[in-house]
Amino acid sequence: MKIIVAATPDVAIPTLDWLITSEHQLLSVITQPDRPAGRGRSLKESVVSEWARQHDIACLKPASVTETATLIEGADVLLTIGYGVLLPENLLSIPTHGCLNLHFSLLPRWRGAAPVQRAIEAADSVSGVTVFQLDPGMDTGPIYSVKRFALDSDITSDELFSELGVLGVEAVADSLRAIEAGILPEPQKNEGATRAMKISKEECKIDWKLDAVTISQKIRAFTSVPGAWTRFRGETLKIDSIAISQERFEPGSLHILNKELFVGTSSEAISIGFLTPAGKSRMDARSWLNGARINDGEFFG
Repeated sequence: MKIIVAATPDVAIPTLDWLITSEHQLLSVITQPDRPAGRGRSLKESVVSEWARQHDIACLKPASVTETATLIEGADVLLTIGYGVLLPENLLSIPTHGCLNLHFSLLPRWRGAAPVQRAIEAADSVSGVTVFQLDPGMDTGPIYSVKRFALDSDITSDELFSELGVLGVEAVADSLRAIEAGILPEPQKNEGATRAMKISKEECKIDWKLDAVTISQKIRAFTSVPGAWTRFRGETLKIDSIAISQERFEPGSLHILNKELFVGTSSEAISIGFLTPAGKSRMDARSWLNGARINDGEFFG
């Protein structure tokens, strides 16, 4: 089949790698236009754009939905993977077999923008991927394929995205085979549906008055984008690697034991492994302590 993929993040790369070696024809990829990034605000292409350039695949960056409609004519299937643009209903019937989406949850749980992060934040024991046919609703279309993935208690969103990106290849392959065989997708149920709302920067601020388990879930969910953060001496720090200890201290208070940094919560203290100070690169907590010269009893928050 002739496939066009609309995608932006690196979680789409495993599927793209598979498509160019499969029996299917990857006509082109569609991705978001280049955006200003970094301190210099120079234009930066998406990961998918870079992949297309390296593999000599046509890469299209439409500025409007009208332009997108023209670009997907002639495709048997349009496959979206974290594209970041809501396609209007009139586009969904342009490809011969419609439009599919590779979604990173077990639908109908976690419909919406941030399914991976919300699953970890909610301490789900299992996640997975779903390939479904796009309809006018928010992740409500009929389902072709579901693959499950058990979650370790310490998994981060970065790690889960990596695992689900690979798992998605199998789900996409199964779905395309089903289409070729004339198998129709199963209607999606609404029972148990939840909404994975977009993550705001403010909700990523760590509340050290919460218990250690809840704080751990949030830090692991929001690592590394947008990143869980706190304040220290008026500056922002991202916290992205932690462990729950047996120590107990006042919420938000900092303590150094055997050159290890601990932060108090409403329950057990949290040991900090890695953090990212404002304007600097990610570093281990011991290196940060050497430069920050903190005193016992100072606070995050």
